Amino acid sequence: MDYHLGLVLICSVLVLAAGSSRNLPILSFDEGYSQLFGEDNLMVLRDGKAVHLSLDERTGSGFVSQDLYLHGFFSASIKLPADYTAGVVVAYYMSNGDMYEKNHDELDFEFLGNIRGKDWRIQTNVYGNGSTNVGREERYGLWFDPSEDFHQYSILWTDNQIIFYVDNVPIREIKRTEAMGGDFPSKPMSLYATIWDGSNWATNGGKYKVNYKYAPYITEFSDLILHGCAVDPIEQSSLKCDHAPNSKSIPGITPDQKTKMENFRKKHMQYSYCYDQTRYTVPPSECVINPQEAQRLRGFDPVTFGGVRRHHGKRHHRSGSSRTKATAI
Repeated sequence: MDYHLGLVLICSVLVLAAGSSRNLPILSFDEGYSQLFGEDNLMVLRDGKAVHLSLDERTGSGFVSQDLYLHGFFSASIKLPADYTAGVVVAYYMSNGDMYEKNHDELDFEFLGNIRGKDWRIQTNVYGNGSTNVGREERYGLWFDPSEDFHQYSILWTDNQIIFYVDNVPIREIKRTEAMGGDFPSKPMSLYATIWDGSNWATNGGKYKVNYKYAPYITEFSDLILHGCAVDPIEQSSLKCDHAPNSKSIPGITPDQKTKMENFRKKHMQYSYCYDQTRYTVPPSECVINPQEAQRLRGFDPVTFGGVRRHHGKRHHRSGSSRTKATAI
């Protein structure tokens, strides 16, 4: 099957139409994944259907999909560590950085720990063709405590759109524009899950570090879904592909989903690169500026989102995505 034709979209119509992944197959760990690093800090549980990843003073841990995928629907239910989690980063993401060192693509869910009494935050990010100097971060609070129970985090990636979901609620949509060019992820990627020490940036710009008095930090993954076209990394052709309609037949976000997404962003979004006037005098081409979002973020941080100069020559520091998710500490 041609790499550029029938492989472009893998997710079934039911996923978007119903906003649910309950009709998609859940894989055991051994069916779809391999250990990436961490030795015995990775533990497979529940007849192979769930995985514990832990971080201690020795190392973090992680796993990676056995196949590369070109487009599809990727999902996991994740329970995050509790208590004091400053500096701890849990990442669920897609990348091809091991194959394309200088022009890799990436789609990120990053979960940023916090000091006791403060909520976890999540961050999404998109890179295409090595565009790490741009960065397309958004950061959010949540309407629940992600350390108390499992919640589902999903990525839909097609040839013309990317949607991030939390518990089947879309929280972010990126539509491909002509001006984006190669900045839109377009090469096959593997799926990763890791826990690691992000002390130098993850909590208040590195002010609060990982405190190993509270180790081990344990995060659990279950309901693992890899619903996509696997491709041969050498031949760049399909190895296996679930039934996939043409991308034009897939609906976008439904009106009900759009309302839920707008409500989420209104209540929980804390940062968006599209409105960051300290980084971009002109928003990147794919940004669709929402005046209400702009006004709310300006009240949240007038320096970043209002273009106000910071006095006394102090440089504005903001945490960013690390390029070392998959390396042991």
